[in-house]
Amino acid sequence: MAVDEDSVSKILSVLSHPIRRGILHLLSNKGECSFTDLLTALEVDTGKLSFHLRNLEAFVEQTSTGKYVLSRTGESAIRVIKDVESWSESADVQKKTSQLPPASFKKRTYAFLIDVLIMLTIALSLTLPEFLLPLINVNLSIVPVLTVTLLFFYSTLLEGFNGQTVGKRVIGLKVVRTDGKKMSYDHSAIRNFGKFLLPLDLIFGLKHERFLRYFDKFAGTTVIDLRPPPTPPAQSTPEAPDAKDTQ
Repeated sequence: MAVDEDSVSKILSVLSHPIRRGILHLLSNKGECSFTDLLTALEVDTGKLSFHLRNLEAFVEQTSTGKYVLSRTGESAIRVIKDVESWSESADVQKKTSQLPPASFKKRTYAFLIDVLIMLTIALSLTLPEFLLPLINVNLSIVPVLTVTLLFFYSTLLEGFNGQTVGKRVIGLKVVRTDGKKMSYDHSAIRNFGKFLLPLDLIFGLKHERFLRYFDKFAGTTVIDLRPPPTPPAQSTPEAPDAKDTQ
């Protein structure tokens, strides 16, 4: 079925006004609002509110008591509005992060050590009870293996979700994709697989300015610094003394 482009344009035009979106948000959050409730919340005059409500006649309806509620079309519209707001926020964050510098090796090391310490603590808590049993001999080599395994899954899940482990959040770092798209669990898993081969990962990765680890380059990811040091102000060149001052 062919799409009526004029109707689509009209709907987008109606939803483009912030006051109308505010009305729909209020009705979505509160369920129903009187005319006075909307006036108070939006801080607009009566004539302006009446004008916007008339434009929203396809999205709102009145109850028997005269209060306004979302129609079925309005419920669909608010979902679209929330999606667009989410996209806008993500785009804004991505724009800001793309302008931030890559994280330094020093900061990445600090973040890594914090995460390792957390996983080491968990690994010890899982194996320590067995050490306390005199009849059971536990090979100490299981602790580093368990730590690295936990670190892989922990880093993959948290970085795939929001680009930050606890260590990165504390230090102010974030993993992002170099193509500007949202971080995914697949990309996170690829870059974190390098933790099993960390020495080689670093040796090959340090040859690239933006990729401190080879598996970052392989996954198409990098780590940015959310708290870069402030750029020192440019020193002004002292003005030459005036001829009159030298006399």
